[in-house]
Amino acid sequence: VGDSSVLTCPLKGNITMLTWTTKPKAGGSCSLVYMANINMTNRTNCSDNINLTFRPGLAPALEIQQVGIAQEGNYSCEMVSTEGNFYTMYHLTVLAPPRPSLFCDEQGSPVCEAVAGKPPAQLSWVPESSSTAEEKGHDNGTVTVLSRFTASNTSVTNVTTC
Repeated sequence: VGDSSVLTCPLKGNITMLTWTTKPKAGGSCSLVYMANINMTNRTNCSDNINLTFRPGLAPALEIQQVGIAQEGNYSCEMVSTEGNFYTMYHLTVLAPPRPSLFCDEQGSPVCEAVAGKPPAQLSWVPESSSTAEEKGHDNGTVTVLSRFTASNTSVTNVTTC
């Protein structure tokens, strides 16, 4: 989340036409069609953070800036060139770091919460002890994990970290 992602379409011969199609898990699809004969790109339903990039001698690419969970999904490139027709497909998986917090519940037991992570956070305690963990999935594919520390020895009064 937040970084840029660059997907390339293999460069074979001189490009006549290039089409990138995105099918995210959430929201509608988008397409960018480049026509070399008029040196023009048509955008259909694409947000401003999705662009085609062309650099001399390098494969044409689709650049997604500030990637978010909503951009997760399938991306395909279709290229017509002097060498033939080519098709490349990607599945973009977006990882999201959780937002951790540590607090005490009503009984005074430490609770560690890792909000909206993808994949789900794996929580452990120092000093090691028994704990219970709960996971709650969100519509956007992220998961919140809640872990409650249970002291195995009631004389444990030292600092506890999660």
